[in-house]
Amino acid sequence: MKFLGIDLGWRSQPSGLCCLAWEDGQLHLLDLDRLETIEEILNWIDTWAPAPESAMIAVDAPTLIPNTTGTRLPDKLTHKYFGRYHAGCYPANLGLPFAQRTVGFGLSLKSRGFAHAPTIEPQQPGRYQIEVFPHPAIVNLFSLERILKYKKGKLAERQIELIKLRQYIVNSLPNLTPKLDVSSASSSLRPLRLGGSFLLEIPSTLATFKALEDKLDSLICAYVGAHWWYWGLERNLVLGDDTTGYIVVPKNRFEF
Repeated sequence: MKFLGIDLGWRSQPSGLCCLAWEDGQLHLLDLDRLETIEEILNWIDTWAPAPESAMIAVDAPTLIPNTTGTRLPDKLTHKYFGRYHAGCYPANLGLPFAQRTVGFGLSLKSRGFAHAPTIEPQQPGRYQIEVFPHPAIVNLFSLERILKYKKGKLAERQIELIKLRQYIVNSLPNLTPKLDVSSASSSLRPLRLGGSFLLEIPSTLATFKALEDKLDSLICAYVGAHWWYWGLERNLVLGDDTTGYIVVPKNRFEF
């Protein structure tokens, strides 16, 4: 079983991409990338999860938008449950400029056999897609009091927050279930491996920083997909459903 995380560029921005594989009772990092176009992203998906191979694709973007105006139910619920952590998400409706791109991406996944999975039977093979949102996922996975603010602000401040995310990934995900093997990157990924020298130096320019930020977001997306597949509703929340749009968020581990 593979888990693909897509930190989708909502307009025309590049997208972060991560592929994890479930083998020998743990998750292994197979690829961490960043691509420009939807065509490139779909080709990447076809490479790492060709039909009929089982895979879960977790997308940080609103791929189901039923409302023509206003705000989706899942977007409202992120503010209700995670607003105090500064983890409410951006509202989505069909009138906004990004809607055609994000909904179209979900339809492209559906055409490849990836069915929306706001409900799931844990640890069963299949081809699934879900919507995820890294900010509340990071808050709950790592039991934080607020989000890590690596998205906005001065670059120096964002660098400090991204270093914190790197440390949580390296130190905490190997101790959660499902476990992420942080030493599993192949030789071709050594510059971005999750152990050793990985991210000892956070990029010092905005462009390179944004590229790394997108990749780490995609890793969180992929992990949330694996967490949903492994535990289902036992240790995850689903904000909304397939008629309203939905977002899957891991529960805080102290709430189990």
